[in-house]
Amino acid sequence: MNEVQNIEGQSRGSSQQPGIFTTKIPSAVTFGVGILLFFMPFVDIRCNSITLKKVTGLELATGFEIKGPGSDDTVVGDFERMHDNKADVHFSERKNDPNIFALVALAMAVFAFIFSLIDRKKALAGAVITGALTVAALIGAMIDIKRKVEVQIPEIISSSGYSAKAKNDMYISIHFTAWFYVAILAFIAATWFCYRRMLAKK
Repeated sequence: MNEVQNIEGQSRGSSQQPGIFTTKIPSAVTFGVGILLFFMPFVDIRCNSITLKKVTGLELATGFEIKGPGSDDTVVGDFERMHDNKADVHFSERKNDPNIFALVALAMAVFAFIFSLIDRKKALAGAVITGALTVAALIGAMIDIKRKVEVQIPEIISSSGYSAKAKNDMYISIHFTAWFYVAILAFIAATWFCYRRMLAKK
């Protein structure tokens, strides 16, 4: 009888052992991968079919300059040489400021990674919150960047004295790379892993 009870107790103990998804490994690894992805190109800025700049997530968060097809470090380069072959009109040199959403996303990702290493329920709740904020900030960065390009580029071209034909010829487009979307998926997965761990905590 005692042997049967011991076997039943062992089977209950083995069934109650936490799975791999309730440990810190999956969440910490996926948060770490998401942070490393900030070193990959998130945005491809193009003029027509010419790539002006591939911007990493870190550059979005800290600021960057775009080298155009001409000799200047400018927002869209020296398009005058491309279209009219005139050397007397240039865009002024300009450094793009850090995108506040990308900066918040990077900061929240670091905090989420640190919280995910702590095996306490409050820390895991913090990881879930900061992980969700990271995803929201990345989506906000995408919306903000697209909006700014639509608003600022026509103003820049118009202020330089280009004709309507030149405006139509110069089409600036923003393409978010696969790395950007993989980063979002990584942070979603990491947040979910932390949520599972938090629910498993008593």
